[in-house]
Amino acid sequence: MPLPMSTVALPLFPLHTVLMPGGLLPLRIFEPRYLDLVQRCLRTGESFGVCLIEDGAETGRSARTAGIGTEARILDAVRRDDGLLGIAVEGERRFRICTRTIQADGLQWAEVLWLSPLPRHRLRPEHGLLSDLLRHLLDRAGGPHALAEPEAFKDADWCGCRLAELLPLSLDQRQHLLEEADPLARLDALLRWLPTMA
Repeated sequence: MPLPMSTVALPLFPLHTVLMPGGLLPLRIFEPRYLDLVQRCLRTGESFGVCLIEDGAETGRSARTAGIGTEARILDAVRRDDGLLGIAVEGERRFRICTRTIQADGLQWAEVLWLSPLPRHRLRPEHGLLSDLLRHLLDRAGGPHALAEPEAFKDADWCGCRLAELLPLSLDQRQHLLEEADPLARLDALLRWLPTMA
């Protein structure tokens, strides 16, 4: 009989963006609740969760978010010229929210289940166009992912995540790709959507 899965407590950072596993995201921090969160994470090495806002704003009252998000780990923090704290985070594990609570300062906490890592698949021949497109987009965008090893461009999960970040998709489409549990099905969705992209 399988053991029951246990939840872990994770602070949430709701945003009008979707963070994919392996994705890099710069953030400007100015609200006290998030300054406190970031300072705690920098001090302890803990992570927080990034979730897409479905209703509400990034500032002020707590927003309603999607039920699946991505763990964010802080890579760097600097004081910007405008006086705000700037951080860079990297997406790690995906999670599903089970329950949530809101602190007095508006910071959301969730009990989450970590989702299983996606199976490793090599790209199928019909996905070769997507791999070529990704190389082109990364050549233009630059950044660390542009320096990835050639083998990464044969990995269905990595290619799908990077295309989800770079292609002109709606937030709903990006969230769909985050929630997709089959890397090859994620690439199939991208192939279907390509003709609709400007």
